[in-house]
This record gives sequence, C-alpha cells and structure tokens, in this order.
Amino acid sequence: MSRFLSAVLDVVMIVVFATIGRSSHGGAEGAAQVLGVAAPFLVGAALGWLALGFRGWRRTASIGAGAVVLAGTVVIGLGYRIAIGAWAPSFLVVATLSLTVLLLGWRVLAAVVGRFARTRTVG
Repeated sequence: MSRFLSAVLDVVMIVVFATIGRSSHGGAEGAAQVLGVAAPFLVGAALGWLALGFRGWRRTASIGAGAVVLAGTVVIGLGYRIAIGAWAPSFLVVATLSLTVLLLGWRVLAAVVGRFARTRTVG
C-alpha cells in the first residue's frame, strides 16, 4: 500500500472519529465544526507521519507504523484538549480506544486481506 493511501486512510479515520463524537454529543455536524474537533488530532497524526519519515519507515500500513501515528495523534490531540480545558477522564479513555480501533483497525484489515490475497494467488 502506498504511503499516500495510508495517510489518506488515517485522515479519514480521524475525521470519522470527530464526526461521531460531534453527533453523539448533539454538536453541530458542519464541516467546520468537525474539522475544528479533528484539527489537533490531525496535527498529531502529521507529527506521527513525520516521525515515520525520519525513521525511513517504508511499510506505512503496518501495525508498527500505525502505533507511531496513533501515539502522535493521541498525545497531541488529547494534550490540546487538556490544555484548553475541554476534556473529561471518560473522554480520554473513549478517545484513546476509538482512535486505536480506527487507526490500527484498518491496518489489521489490510494485513488480513493482503495475506488472504497472497495465499489465493500462490496456492
């Protein structure tokens, strides 16, 4: 999988997270509002992607690469929310678990599909 597609999938997952969060709490669901929630998490993901680039990581769809992106996303995104006072302990847990499922979940699915495709073409 290309680096570009991996990055796009990460962005989509973070926007999905923000959209679900806004709608589950009765917030406005316009693009500006969703992007306002997603922005600090997207910045964190971008920093995670920079870390991957500095390390020369080639397999950006791997679980390891996903863990790096996840760490940046959670630390920066939640750090920002804490800094502005817009958080609750339950939010920290739910956001971390949700982002873990979303950012690592698509990678697990891609690995399973890739492995299945390889066994079907070899055998």
